[in-house]
Amino acid sequence: MRRLKECGYENLITRTHRQLDLTDSRRVISFFKRERPEYVFLAAAKVGGINANIHYPAELLFENVSIQLAVINAAALTGVKRLILFSSSCVYPEDCAQPMVENQVLKGSLEPNIEPSAIAKIAGMKLCEAYNRQYGTCFLSVIPPTLYGPNDNFDEATSHVLGALIGKFHRSKLLENGTVTIWGTGSPRREFLYSYDLAEACLFLMSLERTVLDQATKRHGWVVNVGSGHDMTIWELALIIKQTVGYSGEIVKDLSRPDGAQRKLLDSSIVNDLGWKPTKLLSDGLKETYDWYRVKSDRS
Repeated sequence: MRRLKECGYENLITRTHRQLDLTDSRRVISFFKRERPEYVFLAAAKVGGINANIHYPAELLFENVSIQLAVINAAALTGVKRLILFSSSCVYPEDCAQPMVENQVLKGSLEPNIEPSAIAKIAGMKLCEAYNRQYGTCFLSVIPPTLYGPNDNFDEATSHVLGALIGKFHRSKLLENGTVTIWGTGSPRREFLYSYDLAEACLFLMSLERTVLDQATKRHGWVVNVGSGHDMTIWELALIIKQTVGYSGEIVKDLSRPDGAQRKLLDSSIVNDLGWKPTKLLSDGLKETYDWYRVKSDRS
């Protein structure tokens, strides 16, 4: 939203969950028929990391599939020019070769701890592909790594690892004698992308000619990885966040908790070759994210 406004777009059509339940297909189609959006960014979802997938598998699967079915179908029926579905790197097989290439989706078993989210996202991606093939729509699935930035979710029970760690370190810093616990061994490697960079990438992809997108993505099912190109271990991430927050206490590993997939690094050569690359360094992005979170915490 911020980036669209900065680019001069004024006719931005949004609804909160309270205003429009996207799992209600009848209300969604009525909304699309009334508003007639030309471009759709389908970012709405129920999200979470390993903990959320373990404790809320039914909601993650049902709500996400319902949202995607309603919105993608309504977009097709009302002649939306282009749609971007935000997918997730969880759609790749557990033992996927690294870095992960778009054509590896459904080429192996999924990581069990995040299977509900993965199946839901794959369903949405395949629905976009099916509409493109059958009706000639231009619906694109974008696969980012773990995102972070202002407005992130910092709740330990429902957030992804980076947001959860920022929240943990901040609360432990306030306690002064607290400790921070990370799940598992800390050895799995993860890739992170600043939310603003993803916004830039999506506007870039929306602006490309249909023929250019077709040539670049069609053989992979209209799917594009959008990553930073760099990964690190969870332990390394924890140390960076510890320094960013200014926490001086101890970090403890909870070895009873699952690690998840050992590595998740996206091959972003398609979008890079088209002309987009990220600009935000992780250190700068983390500082901006923590500054935003600290101000919000102080106010609450």
